[in-house]
Amino acid sequence: MTRDSLIALALGLVAAVAFVSATAGPLPMRLILFLVTPLPLLMAGLGWGVRACLIAGLAGAVVLAAFGPMVAAVFAVSQAVPAAVLSHLAMLSRPAASGPTSDSAQALNREPTSAPAADPVAREWYPPGRLVIWAAILAAIPALIWTIVADANSEDIKTALTAALEAAFKAGSIEAPGGGPWTPEGIARISSIVYAALPGGSAIAWMSSLLLTLWMAGRIMRSAGLLTRPWPDLASLEFPKSVALVFAAVSLAAIIDGPAGIAGRAFFGAFLLAYLLLGLAIIHFITRGANWRPFALWALYTGLLFISGLVAVPVALIGLTDSLLQLRRRYGQPPGTT
Repeated sequence: MTRDSLIALALGLVAAVAFVSATAGPLPMRLILFLVTPLPLLMAGLGWGVRACLIAGLAGAVVLAAFGPMVAAVFAVSQAVPAAVLSHLAMLSRPAASGPTSDSAQALNREPTSAPAADPVAREWYPPGRLVIWAAILAAIPALIWTIVADANSEDIKTALTAALEAAFKAGSIEAPGGGPWTPEGIARISSIVYAALPGGSAIAWMSSLLLTLWMAGRIMRSAGLLTRPWPDLASLEFPKSVALVFAAVSLAAIIDGPAGIAGRAFFGAFLLAYLLLGLAIIHFITRGANWRPFALWALYTGLLFISGLVAVPVALIGLTDSLLQLRRRYGQPPGTT
């Protein structure tokens, strides 16, 4: 067995331990473990190639099979497969057509090659914007599967949500709109809204985990000198124009009842996060060189942390309208530090 394979096996074991540990213990620790579960798999893929990522994913699934075939299957679908796909795409490249090009200017209409390059600047690399779209798709699919399976026990889940909300309202002394205690009917309505939002919320959580750990794995491998591709200019993030049509379609599907609505809400949540990230990239780009940039970014991220709904929607709209308004071309500064 080669050294790379042994490293992949070790990283797969780490991912399996993180995955199973995320099912027990305090909630904050479980959340952290869930978010970092794909990190070892993506490190294997970015540092030693997609084959190493597949070995790590298979090793993790084999270990988790001891806890039951369903646990291993969930790990494979939600963690191993997305990590393998993203690491494979991230390392795709082809010879530059005419000298160095930026990631944001690439539109890979031809089939790229994953062969490593001695001179990374002389190659075109898979655009990071398309990686974000793939992450949205890969996150929405397991969220959709989980929601459809959970829908078979929807009444039990709604009952549990109602009990949890009632306990939270009482513990926090939260009054109903207009004052006074919450009625059972009011809590049931809130529970139904939360239940309907579960597909989108699950997709957002999965996608956040994939993208965060992809960024972390890239930074770690870059620091170790094992990352072949150059670091992309994330502020130049761009989506294909057709993605806006897909987002419009899933937005319409999200208001439909039944399986189509569940699928629509799952993909709506993932693509909403994608456009939020695009909006943030645009803001980073157009504020380059401005003296007030640190204050603006500080206020923006503070708002996202504490009043996320009021801030996230306008930022996502900035990303959604970018293909029409071309904000970075009108107001952008020359490339620099993001």
